Amino acid sequence: MAERSVAVLAGGLSHERDVSLRSGRRLSAALRGQGLTVEEWDTDAGLLKRLRDQRPDAVVVALHGGEGENGSVQTVLEMLGIPFVGSGAQACRRGWDKPTAKALLAAAEHDTPDWVVLPHSTFRELGAQGVLDAIVERIGLPMILKPDQGGSALGTQVVRDASELPAAMVGCFAYGDTVLAERFVDGVEVAVTVVERAEGPVALPAVEIVPENGVYDYTARYTAGLTDFFTPARLGDDAAKAVGELAVAAHRLLGLRDISRTDAVVRPDGTVQFLEVNLSPGLTETSTVPMAVEASGDTLGEVFAELVDRAVHRAG
Repeated sequence: MAERSVAVLAGGLSHERDVSLRSGRRLSAALRGQGLTVEEWDTDAGLLKRLRDQRPDAVVVALHGGEGENGSVQTVLEMLGIPFVGSGAQACRRGWDKPTAKALLAAAEHDTPDWVVLPHSTFRELGAQGVLDAIVERIGLPMILKPDQGGSALGTQVVRDASELPAAMVGCFAYGDTVLAERFVDGVEVAVTVVERAEGPVALPAVEIVPENGVYDYTARYTAGLTDFFTPARLGDDAAKAVGELAVAAHRLLGLRDISRTDAVVRPDGTVQFLEVNLSPGLTETSTVPMAVEASGDTLGEVFAELVDRAVHRAG
């Protein structure tokens, strides 16, 4: 393993570029600590040539949002036959689209908050106020708005009063052309990392998320001190088991690979609600995956070095 060359893809052109660069730096340092030869590569017009010319033994995709999670970069890696850590292109497309992921989990009889999805064009063509009124009638208040595709909670807003809805919708549309309006669920918010081992996908200890302002938005995610984290989450045994089983089920149902993170809410009655899945979870100092890895007794370097090994062997 010590002689293997690994390219960590980080940066890109999505709204999450800065977070991706931070994840990439941390991951690269962790892999170097395991004896691997690591380079950090941005995803620009020179990437394809670089991949062909240097052809690393494996690639780790540490891109957040956009091309790094919607299957585009994965398609290129598959076309070139370069082993990579993470889900394949088709699985990325399923998981990246939040309504698709929710529908697949709901079809498998997993609970997920009620939702509707509407493109920006619907508001222009049918009249914004009438559509907004219909959303409130269907979903109720409070509700949460989020782009149907995207990560790091960019554009995500909680609406508690109907008067807040027009401005919140405009803010959400700044990050995408389609909005997912979802019933807001009170409870314990958790993030559950799933890592594939020799025995199959395994859920790591859940991380409980308690943001200072009550909403786990972009600022709360990446500003130290604005969110309290508890690992493992302060859940009873039954709830802890349930969130782990949900995360593994989501990983399997969506056809994910190597590593994923499921976000969920445990309601006061103990039922678990699936929110979304993350295909390339953050690895910054305030991200939940490193917390879960540490709580499991491993290190980030050990986990990803093993995943690199799996990717190389998978390619034959």
